[in-house]
Amino acid sequence: MNSKPKFKMNRLFVLMVMSLVFLISCGKPNTPESIEPEPEPDLSGGYKVVSRFQTPGFAQDVVKNGDLLYMAQGEGGLLIVDVSKPENPEILTQIFEDVKGYSAKIALKDSIAYLAAGTYGVTVVDASNPFVPGINQWYLAIVKPAKSFEIMGDYLFTALSGGGVQVIYIKKNIGVPDTRSNIATPGYATGITISPHDSTMFAACGEMGLAIYYLSDFDNGYANYPMVGWCDTPGYAEDVVLNYGESTAFLACGTEGLQILNYSDTANITLVGSYATKGYAKELKYEDQKIFITAGMQGVQIIDVSNVASPKIIGLVETENARGFAMDENYLYVADEVEGLIVISRPK
Repeated sequence: MNSKPKFKMNRLFVLMVMSLVFLISCGKPNTPESIEPEPEPDLSGGYKVVSRFQTPGFAQDVVKNGDLLYMAQGEGGLLIVDVSKPENPEILTQIFEDVKGYSAKIALKDSIAYLAAGTYGVTVVDASNPFVPGINQWYLAIVKPAKSFEIMGDYLFTALSGGGVQVIYIKKNIGVPDTRSNIATPGYATGITISPHDSTMFAACGEMGLAIYYLSDFDNGYANYPMVGWCDTPGYAEDVVLNYGESTAFLACGTEGLQILNYSDTANITLVGSYATKGYAKELKYEDQKIFITAGMQGVQIIDVSNVASPKIIGLVETENARGFAMDENYLYVADEVEGLIVISRPK
């Protein structure tokens, strides 16, 4: 009886089993589950969150004076926070019952806080005693819709959207507000900054970009202050800051991010650079060739603008909805509409 076919079949079976084991063992290392994911790159640039402090209301803006923060809290009015221990902020007081409207921006001078509340104008709060702040005798109900502020000496410049910029004398802060000139702007005035070197006012004008005005003949706020330069920009100009030495203006332009203009020739202002922040560019500050900017749901971004033609991001802190912020040499203090107050340490 011939057994060769049986032997061949057994050998074939053994070879098939060995091949199957080999294929299975070889396949395991290549499966997606066995590959270690690459770590995400660190984009913080050394900026680190020290504390996230939930505040009452909806944090919109903040200014710092000594160890105290004064925060515009939307429907939550004015909040005063002690940040002498940045890792553990402490609320001193909140005032909201008599604060009208939605407080979106804040300015502070001589312990008097000014809250911009849109169609409700400006609320004036005496915060000389931060534990017991009190509403001043008057609201600037005739100064509306109030969007933001700049203070020059004893004068409050208020951006009034379609109403341009209103100049108000604030040294005597009692009774009927002492309004002076109204400066017409193209578009909707949303943000203001004034050069301390030559008393030139720069206004962020919404869909109409940047407008420049000479205040050199400032006559107690009564004179006519002409527009001497204008430049349209992409997006919606919300805020403006300057590098005075290089005649450069930086604008936060909503969905179009950071826009950079050269105004050395005010009759021919030119767009020289931009950076797509993603999110919604809302407020910004300039320091040492760097722009610090809040970008809503894209958090806080720090941008190197030493080469204005090619800005690059050098720091990023993620937040839920970053709006306004203050800063000192050690920290950023961010008003986040969702998270409240976020304190961020700066790299040494």
